[in-house]
Amino acid sequence: MKQVDQLLKDITPRQIKGNPERRITGICFDSRKATPGSLFVAIKGTASDGHEYINMAIEKGSTVIVCQHLPSVCDPRVCYIVVDDSARALGLLSSSFYDHPSRQLSLTGVTGTNGKTTTATLLYRLFRAMGYSAGLFSTVANYINDETYEATHTTPDPVQLNHLLHQMVKAGCTHCFMEVSSHALDQKRVAGLSFKGGIFTNLTHDHLDYHKNFENYFKAKKSFFDMLGNEAFALSNADDKKGKEILKDCRALCRTYGLKNDADFKARLLESHFHGSLLQIDGTEVWVHLIGEFNAYNLLAIYASALLLGVNREETLRYLSTLKEVKGRFQRLQSSSGIIAIVDYAHTPDAVDNVLRTINRIRKGTEQVITVLGAGGNRDKTKRPVMAKVAVENSDRVILTSDNPRYENPEDILHDMEAGIPSSCQHKWATIVDRREAIRAACLMARPGDIILVAGKGHETYQEIQGVKHHFDDYEVLTEFLK
Repeated sequence: MKQVDQLLKDITPRQIKGNPERRITGICFDSRKATPGSLFVAIKGTASDGHEYINMAIEKGSTVIVCQHLPSVCDPRVCYIVVDDSARALGLLSSSFYDHPSRQLSLTGVTGTNGKTTTATLLYRLFRAMGYSAGLFSTVANYINDETYEATHTTPDPVQLNHLLHQMVKAGCTHCFMEVSSHALDQKRVAGLSFKGGIFTNLTHDHLDYHKNFENYFKAKKSFFDMLGNEAFALSNADDKKGKEILKDCRALCRTYGLKNDADFKARLLESHFHGSLLQIDGTEVWVHLIGEFNAYNLLAIYASALLLGVNREETLRYLSTLKEVKGRFQRLQSSSGIIAIVDYAHTPDAVDNVLRTINRIRKGTEQVITVLGAGGNRDKTKRPVMAKVAVENSDRVILTSDNPRYENPEDILHDMEAGIPSSCQHKWATIVDRREAIRAACLMARPGDIILVAGKGHETYQEIQGVKHHFDDYEVLTEFLK
């Protein structure tokens, strides 16, 4: 339990109605999760307004309400705290309620369009391998040392986030690595957190259904670097068009990494094969298990971040060479007949292009590249035709299929994708709505030595159709059909 007036030190209320000198049992922003003695934060979201559920929260036992405007009738038993931004207040209050756990460890955030999961996860694995106690927040899973916690969002809500950070501190974690999504930044989910470092991977076409335009998407990402303090570091991709701009006005120690342009940390991709790559990092050659130029960027960001966090350079390079791919990120399997299959989360035009360019650079030239690709429903529609165009231009055969159609008709999604295919490529593609059948067709089509890319879902073990999640794992299906 915590004293409310002590929590208010981190926020500046516009108005307090009622007595704040009371203790609360917890914080919630979903009225259905309100419990006796809880503090309820009313947030105006994209789908609903929490102010409409204040009375429900009180009925369930909330004794303190944080809101942006008072209800027409106030309950005399309840303390109302009026703030300018309740979403930001939720982050600050959650951090305070759990004794500011982010201040008690080194928290590093990773943001960008592509590469967040690989960079954050492999940083966590690197530090664990070097003997550190560490935590992870990622799209695939959350970890406290070696204990796994389910990840429902790329970046959890502020209450869950601070609760898990608090658990990490109790478990003795000295470091934590976190994917920071643009949604989380826009919704102030990381407000109140103290970051030791921030990493920018890249910025390409994604989430425009939510942000409406690319500028808003960029501003959401930039806000992360704007919030870093002068004791933190900010590491940016010097080869990305927005790499310099994202550090503008940043108070942290600004450093860059890159393969092409001048940067503080440099690397070259010397060789790339389906079983690994040879990199030169700051003049030292290192053999790594990860494949392709996009992974060279990820590994360079990991190396640079480790050094900025105070780790020995030689030790970092040694452990870097042991890191394996993250589930669903250029995850490779091979049949007994020599067919190579790759499962990747690529769900943006740039990510699909990166994966296919990597495959085409490694292939000998006689093999077919067969791509199975879909696009998610109820998400950014503008990227669908671009993704299809990229796929057919960089593959020998393409099968368009369902991803997570959610509440959309899968055939409507596929029609959007088909609109981007040039007339010169009409002979190279087909549509199979059922994803399992699409993967089966690709496996039947492939000859020994051919390369199958199944893109879009990566680590996901479900397919969401009309609000219901059905078990579906691309890697499992491929393994079955390649037998």
